[in-house]
Amino acid sequence: MYVTPIFAGGLTLLYVYLAVRVITTRRTVRIGLGDGGDAEMLRCIRVHANFAEYVPIGLLLMAMAELQSAPAWMTASIGLILVAGRLIHAAGVSRQPEVPGSRTLGMGLTFAALIVAAMLNLALGLYQSL
Repeated sequence: MYVTPIFAGGLTLLYVYLAVRVITTRRTVRIGLGDGGDAEMLRCIRVHANFAEYVPIGLLLMAMAELQSAPAWMTASIGLILVAGRLIHAAGVSRQPEVPGSRTLGMGLTFAALIVAAMLNLALGLYQSL
């Protein structure tokens, strides 16, 4: 059973939501490019960009682990941690004032998912090459 496509689908929907939020905010505050010095616009842009910076590598690592026959529960666990991290980060950083600890917790979970996925890929790759 492959689980990465399920997470890729769900995370893509979240990515589109964050993109639409940037577009909607641009229309509301009438800023066509950049943040125009508007704090809300900057928050929307950064939450979307931060998501775009971390999620693709997470999904790639999950897919590579699956291609190396990682158990579905391992890949799903990594995906759940990644989703939790991204949701907590987006929800907390999007608010003004920012929800205390949300940036740290969100990024901590995201980094945990990436590090575990990287280590799993290294272990599987080394094991299978022996």
